[in-house]
Amino acid sequence: MSELTLKLIQLGFLAVLWVFVLVAVSVMRSDLFGVKQRRAAAAAVPRPARQPNQPRPPKPIKPARPSKPGRGTPHALAVLEGPLAGQMIPLGGEPLVVGRAPDNAVVLQDDYVSSRHARFFAQDGRWYVEDLGSTNGTQVGGNRITNQVPLHVGTTVRLGKTLLEVRK
Repeated sequence: MSELTLKLIQLGFLAVLWVFVLVAVSVMRSDLFGVKQRRAAAAAVPRPARQPNQPRPPKPIKPARPSKPGRGTPHALAVLEGPLAGQMIPLGGEPLVVGRAPDNAVVLQDDYVSSRHARFFAQDGRWYVEDLGSTNGTQVGGNRITNQVPLHVGTTVRLGKTLLEVRK
């Protein structure tokens, strides 16, 4: 093998190694600082001026205010497994963000839970759960979810090592 070929292979390996390091640092940074950092950076970028000929972008749809819970509506989350096992988390009118970050409504000291892992929220009188882009995902009834999923009494939600059950 020529010396030039060997040098090119070494440089290629070095480039792949640096890409791996940069991706690892990016994942750690997003896990430590969460979504707030990205939102603040996006808000700081000025928006381009709208041209007179361009149509206005559609206004975002505001979620409806949650109505009072009915008879079969969940009122609490029971922690069956994990660091908070045995505790009950009441479901009020406000959304609950669950994760490791101290500013979450429910803080889980679990290595398999992201800083902002999942969000429980009420909409149109029903409770839903959605994954917030967590590394290890959120499972509802044993199935990994990718978008918001309605919750029913008795449904189990797994976040890392923590298992929650929806209770009335």
